[in-house]
Amino acid sequence: MSMNKSEFIAAVAEKTGMTKVDAQKAVNAFQEVVVEALQKDDKVALLGFGTFSVVHKAERKGINPSNKQPITIPAKKVAKFKPGSGLEL
Repeated sequence: MSMNKSEFIAAVAEKTGMTKVDAQKAVNAFQEVVVEALQKDDKVALLGFGTFSVVHKAERKGINPSNKQPITIPAKKVAKFKPGSGLEL
């Protein structure tokens, strides 16, 4: 089972005593801060939780599955999350 964003916001509101509107603002602000930092190639390290960072994937060769022709997959940047030691399940 997974938790969607509205369920996450409701859980944050319940844990903090905030209204759902205020919890939504906080969750959206957190998301925006992380995205803005990653767009600048910065890391976001939350002690005990984990680290958000950017990984640069190099250009590579691949095969088009529909026609088996070789293709070049362009270089790109992807977001990465590394769980911290406090995030044991």
